[in-house]
Amino acid sequence: MTESLTDWVAAEVRAEMARQRVSHRQVAQWLGKSQPQITRRLSGTIAFDTAELEVLAQALGVPVRQFFPAASAA
Repeated sequence: MTESLTDWVAAEVRAEMARQRVSHRQVAQWLGKSQPQITRRLSGTIAFDTAELEVLAQALGVPVRQFFPAASAA
């Protein structure tokens, strides 16, 4: 089974959230979304958009490129 970019990004966001012990609720507040909307993004059902990834990267204190495959492969 091939993992899509959407799935990869969601997994990377979840991993960083876990490292920093950030809740779905906190991410929902940062992005101005409901918790169900965040759950759908974190599961890969709906893709994060670039503006959302920028907000998350800034809030988590990481470069946005960390959420993409090339950053992890380097």
